[in-house]
Amino acid sequence: MILYTIMPEQLVYPIDHTEFAKQKMIHVDGIDMVVEMGNENNYSVVRVLSTNPQHFLQYEPGQKISFS
Repeated sequence: MILYTIMPEQLVYPIDHTEFAKQKMIHVDGIDMVVEMGNENNYSVVRVLSTNPQHFLQYEPGQKISFS
């Protein structure tokens, strides 16, 4: 879909700040990543903040991780 408008993107597609409130940045095994809180100790990887391909093989977006 192509949307031709002079309106700013923020007005056309408003940001839902509650989605970002559940996310936080953590550092695990030398890898920075953004995770989203799931159940009690479960987190879901949203974004891996690394340029090393090996890190993406170890932690991929959508993967569930837990901390004891």
